[in-house]
This record gives sequence, C-alpha cells and structure tokens, in this order.
Amino acid sequence: MLFKKLLSSIGIGTATVDTKLAKAQYVQGETVEGIVDIRGGSVEQHIDEIYLALVTTYIREIDDKKHEEKAVLARYKVSGSLAIGPNETKTIPFQFALPYDVPVTLGTSKVWLQTGLDIKMALDPQDRDYLTIEPHPLVTAFLKAAEQLGFRLRHVQCEQAPRYWQRRLPFVQEFEFKPASGAFKGRLDELEAIFFVSERSVDVLLEIDRKARGLSGLFAEALDMDETFVRFTYSAGDIPTLPQLLADAIKKYS
Repeated sequence: MLFKKLLSSIGIGTATVDTKLAKAQYVQGETVEGIVDIRGGSVEQHIDEIYLALVTTYIREIDDKKHEEKAVLARYKVSGSLAIGPNETKTIPFQFALPYDVPVTLGTSKVWLQTGLDIKMALDPQDRDYLTIEPHPLVTAFLKAAEQLGFRLRHVQCEQAPRYWQRRLPFVQEFEFKPASGAFKGRLDELEAIFFVSERSVDVLLEIDRKARGLSGLFAEALDMDETFVRFTYSAGDIPTLPQLLADAIKKYS
C-alpha cells in the first residue's frame, strides 16, 4: 500500500480527465455547456479542485523579435474537493458564459479549454479541447459592411497592445483589411479594426493607413505619419446604416 501511495504521488497510476462539450462552435458571449468525466487510476486519490481554463495565444514583440505567449482569458471552477477511487468514474456537468473579449478563431488565432485536476504531490492530469469562436453578431455586421465597401479581410491576429489600448487583457485582436474594389481602392493601403465588444454595443478602433500620394505623402509614409486612428461606437440599431457610418469615418481621414 505504501508503494502504491508513492507511485500515486509521482503521477503513476493516477486519475484521467476528459471534457466533453455539447458542441465545438460558439459565438462570443455564448454559454458553453458540457461534462467532465474523471476516471480513477490504480489507487484512490484526493482531488483538491477541478477547473477549466479558457486559453489563447498572442504575439509579443521583445527586442524586435516576435514571441508567442499564452494568455488565460478566464478560469472556471467545476468542482471542489472530492475523492476518486480505483477505476471509479465520476461525471460532473458544467456551464459558463464565454467572455465577450474571447478572440474569434480566424487567421492564426486559437482558443481552447484546458481541464485540470489539482492533486497534491502528483502530476496534475489535463485535457485540452479546441473551440471554434465565431464573431459576435455586431462584429459580423461590421465585417459585412466592410465587404460591401470593397474591403477584403486579409489577416487576423492577436497582438500585445499598448497600455492605453488595453482593457482586461494584455492583447487585442486586429482585423486587417485591404481595399480590393470600390471607392477606397487606390486611396488606402489598408484598414485595421479592433473590436471592444459588449452585450449590446461595439466600440471599434480603426487605423486608416492612407496611400502615399506625391512627395509629401511618401515623406509621411516614411515617418509613419500616414496613419490615423478613428473610434466610434455602434449598436444593433445602427446595423442598417453601418456601411455608410464606416464609409463616412474613412472618408473623413483618407
């Protein structure tokens, strides 16, 4: 028995964990439901806590080099202290609401749930489940408005944000558009958008990168003075006129 306890303490013959979700695709702010299945190992073990961590990655630049960092968006407690006997199985249901600032899984962005069991003096069993995160309906409305104006979504990435842009998280998710057709082709190099989503509205920060025109334009571009930041807020009632709102904001600074 003492030998079995020793094996348990170093993570041999320990419990396993498997999280099963009701579905794999969600919208920002939607409720996630599922169960955590725990199966005991060869010895009885005491579990201090069962948790779910919502995790993503973002790009952080250090000394002009880009590094991928992990960020925990939220942590949810599924269960407190419990014991699991040899080969015993336990099923624990859970549900939680995704935060509105969870990144959408476009481009290089990935989001996953990491399930863990806290077991003292042992290698904690873990399980990873990837999620597909769709944009909030208000963000989807913006993407459609940009498409109507001739913009093509080219790149989406989570990047470390300056302190004055940061809210709850150390990064923002940038959506980069190229003007492929329409009135802004030839006038802009690109358009970047950052969305700060809440339940009923979106605060969007636009970076308008004007196309260099003439010597003064080339000089401004060389000094990074050709970029202008525009901020505005919209809600569901603005969706019918969102293409015009976006066009007016761009025209004002392009």
